[in-house]
Amino acid sequence: MLVTRPAGQGVELCAAVEAAGCAAHSLPLLQLFSLPELPPAERGKVLALDEYRHVIFISGNAVQFGMAWIESYWPQLPVGITWYAVGAATAGALRDHGVAALTPGVDMTSEGLLALPQLQSVAGERVLIVKGEGGRATLREALSRRGARVDELACYRRGAPELEPADLAARLSQWKIELAMISSGEGLANLLALISRAETSKFIHITLLVPSDRVARLARQAGFSRVIVAENASDSAMLRALAQWQNSAGE
Repeated sequence: MLVTRPAGQGVELCAAVEAAGCAAHSLPLLQLFSLPELPPAERGKVLALDEYRHVIFISGNAVQFGMAWIESYWPQLPVGITWYAVGAATAGALRDHGVAALTPGVDMTSEGLLALPQLQSVAGERVLIVKGEGGRATLREALSRRGARVDELACYRRGAPELEPADLAARLSQWKIELAMISSGEGLANLLALISRAETSKFIHITLLVPSDRVARLARQAGFSRVIVAENASDSAMLRALAQWQNSAGE
């Protein structure tokens, strides 16, 4: 079993996989980098935090890096803001900073956030999306179409792991990986970038456990036919999907 969460974020999932009777190997497919300083435009968004009506965190990583910057300028957070988290773990991270956030429940995606009643009538209201550099534009574009004035605060950088393509293939073979847990579309993209088309064919038997239908489509387009879709990217959802796979495989 391969767990691909960023370094330091897969410990509990690996332990739970081991407890479920599977050998767990951790190989991060995504690296996270803090910004040494915020560019002036991003710093201006933090300084204007009290002007936003809605502040949305798209991941626990966004909380980790974003709140560090926010609290450095706002030791006491402004009032009048409705805070949002993409999922329960992200909301829990915000609670550690004294912030109560709304979440979409099981659908821990941009689409889930967009379905929240509080984000339906936002014409003329300012929205700040706290995220890493790059990524999907779905949330920003949809809220802009609803008339909101949307800004994005890019507070950290994502990157590919420092791993040679041949090393990834060797580890997949050495560990006899039958199932890989992919936490995000970017993680899948890094996996595909690290194995050649010929190697993809070699490992096509591997089952990919992914967090959404969107990532599942990308995996199938890349040639993987054995794809399991969890309810979301949380540890609990991944473990439920793993249990279903074990039952169906007779393990």
